[in-house]
Amino acid sequence: MNTAQPAGEVRIVLVGTQHPGNIGAAARALKTMGLERLVLVAPERFPHADAAAMAAGADDVLAAATITATLAEAVADCALVLGCTARSRRVQLEELAPRAGAARLLDAAGPSAPVALVFGRERTGLENDELQLCHAAVHIPANPVYSSLNLAAAVQVLAYELRIAALERASLPTGGGDGHREPPASHAQLEGFFAQLGDTLDAIDFHKGRAPESALRKLRRIFLRCGLDEREVRLLRGVLADAQRMARLAQPGGVPGDGGHAG
Repeated sequence: MNTAQPAGEVRIVLVGTQHPGNIGAAARALKTMGLERLVLVAPERFPHADAAAMAAGADDVLAAATITATLAEAVADCALVLGCTARSRRVQLEELAPRAGAARLLDAAGPSAPVALVFGRERTGLENDELQLCHAAVHIPANPVYSSLNLAAAVQVLAYELRIAALERASLPTGGGDGHREPPASHAQLEGFFAQLGDTLDAIDFHKGRAPESALRKLRRIFLRCGLDEREVRLLRGVLADAQRMARLAQPGGVPGDGGHAG
């Protein structure tokens, strides 16, 4: 393993790729920068001869690529998910420059904490519901007059930034820290928390007849900025469980329930 390879696992995820040649070119971009993990979400045509041809020596990365049906499945165990996207989106996410995005990914990565950098379709990018699964967005500041960037070229830009960030970290002196950091919450754990949060807000009539989507989006952004670890998610889910129990008690004929905590 290259000493510049970041600790843990950096996963490059391509969603709905339409041209198989871009998959091969992306695999080549990863290998040149010391990355290995490629995940394909519902590719239109793969395996394909064009992908193999464009890989140009990165056949091992291509052969090891994982295929999933949905983005949620691809990032379920990830501690951090960043989506590479343009700025003009209805889904409001924190925006990071490529260098800052690479640093954020490596900061979150660890032996039991895979992280993901997600790229969308060539023509339409990531859908809004897919962006909702991302903690933040990465935006490549291309020429505003001609900002069209090929998918594989975008992968190369971000892979390069990850390489530089990893090399800088490898040159730093080791030591310090107490070694007792709690593992960051996985994507699936956070989604479970958000689902319970939505149920709890309904149970306590938080929305008062208003549409819940806006409040839930804002709450998601707040909690995602916090970088919750597993213990913190268990604590929050315990609070929600007690709130749900009290909401049941407040209803006519309510029963106590077990009052159990989620961890």
